[in-house]
Amino acid sequence: MTSLHTTRVRRRRLGVATAAAGLLATLLTAGPAAATPDPGDAPAPPGTASSQQRAEARAAIQSGEIPGVDEIVHSDNIRHVANVPRDAFTSINSDLAFQGRYAFAGNYDGFRIFDISNPKSPETVAQVLCPGSQNDISVSGNLLFLSTDSSRSDNSCTSTTQPATEKSSWEGMKIFDISDKRNPRYVAAVETACGSHTHTLVPERRNVYVYVSSYSPNVAFPDCQPPHDGISVIKVPRNAPEKAAVVNFPVLFPGEGPDGGGNPGAPTNPGVSKTTGCHDITVLPSKDLAAGACMGDGILFSIEDPENPKVIDRVQDNVNFAFWHSATFNQKANKVVFTDELGGGGGATCNATTGPHRGADGIYDIVGKGDKRELVFRSYFKIDRHQADTENCVAHNGSLIPVKGKDLMVQAWYQGGVSVWDFTDSRKPKEIAYFERGPLSTEKLVGGGSWSAYYYNGHIYSNDMVKGLDVLKLDDRRTDPAKRVRMHELNVQTQPDYFDYFDD
Repeated sequence: MTSLHTTRVRRRRLGVATAAAGLLATLLTAGPAAATPDPGDAPAPPGTASSQQRAEARAAIQSGEIPGVDEIVHSDNIRHVANVPRDAFTSINSDLAFQGRYAFAGNYDGFRIFDISNPKSPETVAQVLCPGSQNDISVSGNLLFLSTDSSRSDNSCTSTTQPATEKSSWEGMKIFDISDKRNPRYVAAVETACGSHTHTLVPERRNVYVYVSSYSPNVAFPDCQPPHDGISVIKVPRNAPEKAAVVNFPVLFPGEGPDGGGNPGAPTNPGVSKTTGCHDITVLPSKDLAAGACMGDGILFSIEDPENPKVIDRVQDNVNFAFWHSATFNQKANKVVFTDELGGGGGATCNATTGPHRGADGIYDIVGKGDKRELVFRSYFKIDRHQADTENCVAHNGSLIPVKGKDLMVQAWYQGGVSVWDFTDSRKPKEIAYFERGPLSTEKLVGGGSWSAYYYNGHIYSNDMVKGLDVLKLDDRRTDPAKRVRMHELNVQTQPDYFDYFDD
């Protein structure tokens, strides 16, 4: 059932702060099995706010600096057209993928398929229960891919949690047949070193390559040993997905010693994550390019040979970036937006104390040609709508809004809501629209908010960790040309060449 909260348009004044987060997971049929660890975003229970934080949050609501608890506010060029609440079978909502009239929404208990042919009234057509941390999701043709980044007793959808120190434990990629959207069928599983926190598809005609990002090795984990300085590459035959297998583990950060050659983190670089793998990768198949957000490093690499990706350039920001989280190319492939997930999604970072350069986006131009291309930093972007000390808020998942000649993006900021911004001028990015809810609580540090906010066929779809699926309509002369772009499939981390969709 679709329910739509009452909204009011209000221009927000600035003030205040942010903090918190939480995550979990839990069922379908058995599938193929083996072992790996449980890194990534660990469940975090609600915390208690100090009396000063609670008082400041209440005062900020009364003064209009932030919305009230659960109150929806937005700029006057965005409309909230639908909300489908999280149902009783799902815990934390995660990523989104799209195909035709369907949206696929991951959650820590499995995934949900929505019919969005009428964006004002999405309908649930399937709810698949299959526990695993993240359950990052992608689709290609009749196949759906699901990441498991928590150590399980086996690879079935009825598995239970099991320590990563157990050799028999399993985590990695699960593959479903979605030719019947109402009855997805689990068809294959591939175990990968350190599990699969996120994954990225490189589709071909006969095969789909899957780049698996994972991290946090430990000498106590039999199947996740240091230095873990690369990614797993899985080859999946479309007509025989049960034959899917890891075909390579390219080392992206070569170096001597047990820690490899990535960012060493503290104490060398205090406050920066040590690089022990990648968090997320975005590919641009039309340009044979990929950008990797790899904990303490940002990288640009060639995927001309998809089984053997080759690093072209690598950058670090040891002053303002704590955790390189995700990457987005612009349409001309001469820029990359990297995000910093300061605090792991549970920190108070959208406030005056943290400032505009931490927990933000970093905009990099790509200069040069071929293997001589380099990433050159230009500026930071961060929402300036400060949040309460009981709200988690940091840069998270977003996508391009396809407008020819412009670099426009929609992005999730957890309880900071959904932001639409323009980075056509790499040095002067600016927000042009927003949608957000007030804090879930002014008494406790409670995690929630928009995990992913993506533009697809005329609407913005946001998967809110707690509140469910939101559908937004953007009406603005700067973004209106995107309404003419119609796609059959969208996995945001497999960026399409939007020039193929533009009118001449």
